[in-house]
Amino acid sequence: MRKRPLTFFLFVFIIVIFLCFGTGQDLTEKEKDWLEKAFRYDENGWIFLHIEGEPYERGFQRGYLTANEIEEFLKTVAHIQKFETAKEIYFFVEAASKLFKDKVSKEYVEEMEGMAAGMEKAGKRITYEEMLLMNGFIDVFWHWWPLEKESKELLRPGCSAFIATGKATANGKIVMAHNSWYNYALLRFCNIIVDILPSRGHRILMQSWGPCIFSATDFFINEAGLVGSETTIGGFSGFNPEGIPVFERARRAMQYANTIDEWAKIMIEKNNGAYANSWLLGDIHSNEIARLELGLKNYSLEKKKDGYFIGSNIVDNIKILREETNATYDDLRDFCVARRVRWEQLMNIYNGRINVEIAKQMLADHYDVYLQKENPSWRTICGHWELDNGIVPGTLAAYYPGGAIDGKVVDSSMAEYMKFWAKWGSSCNVGFDAKRFLQKHLQYGWLKDYLKDLPAQPWTIFRARKK
Repeated sequence: MRKRPLTFFLFVFIIVIFLCFGTGQDLTEKEKDWLEKAFRYDENGWIFLHIEGEPYERGFQRGYLTANEIEEFLKTVAHIQKFETAKEIYFFVEAASKLFKDKVSKEYVEEMEGMAAGMEKAGKRITYEEMLLMNGFIDVFWHWWPLEKESKELLRPGCSAFIATGKATANGKIVMAHNSWYNYALLRFCNIIVDILPSRGHRILMQSWGPCIFSATDFFINEAGLVGSETTIGGFSGFNPEGIPVFERARRAMQYANTIDEWAKIMIEKNNGAYANSWLLGDIHSNEIARLELGLKNYSLEKKKDGYFIGSNIVDNIKILREETNATYDDLRDFCVARRVRWEQLMNIYNGRINVEIAKQMLADHYDVYLQKENPSWRTICGHWELDNGIVPGTLAAYYPGGAIDGKVVDSSMAEYMKFWAKWGSSCNVGFDAKRFLQKHLQYGWLKDYLKDLPAQPWTIFRARKK
């Protein structure tokens, strides 16, 4: 029998050590104390994460506890962007470093540095510069790059949302609902719900995307009694590289604003135009709701204590619509217009009766107002691009693997106790089978290793809480 060389046994020993202990580093006593205050659990497709303390400390907690997911997020971003732009990820990392230089406050720099350090202790090597890109990917990929290339924008996420109060709801209090749209390969990383208890400012409970220090999808509650969501303004173009990145402004607004006006002021000042949104906001103490439609050159802030605001990626502010977008407002074939019309129909149907259960039903709606039938597609509130054959003009693409990946609902009583309902895998119960989809639609084979199953999960309540 042939003897194995000594190098073979050494190699086997190293592999065993690696499998048993990973590549992480020993934790210091201070780092152990930090992690003792944080925790993570996984439930019904979601990752719930509690972090607290000083900026570097809470960043370390998040990086350590979600290191695998952050690493996979960056790999997925790199793959998709190379396919879309032919550029390697380091090109965008360098661009982010230049674009955001001196525009991120010390608090959030330290939080992102802490995330990178936590990941390293967990055995995953991510630089601060890569962390900066992942937080600013919206600014870089959807605003800076199209401007740099002088070309049409890349696909941006969509959402369906509403906020209602007063006579529109069953008990006269605020009800808010939202689902997130984008391609499934990247949007699957928005399955994290973060409970942030910072050393300064308000506690935040929010859905988040990858390692983003703000929500990015967006859905949040803060301890001051503010609730918020948004839908992206479709067809928008405009970016000021000298402005403050959206992840800085949105996080600061969630953490430090006490009122709707304060929240809007933070978002408006030094706005760079990235993630131009119709922000839907509510104050559970005053029972007032608002809509901040924020472009680059124009904005408007409307408030009411009776009625509702809806969101479907189309803006009502006429100056933003005509001066800053190329969007249509009344072509029913367009998915933004179709969903706006359907929202109005649903608001009329359920006027005066809206509560969390009806909000869940509305988020799962599959009625296509253009075809006038039940037809989960590009044009329905619970969007299913992967089921749309693209025959109707204006459709994104035939059978594109994306759509509404979740559902979130909150009312005033839930917000008071820092909790909300969330559903993963789609607002409805359709879900997404990646293997079956790729077998049927070979044109999307370039996403083979990045599309994952998204089985429809049950509605689940998540609340802010300590260990």
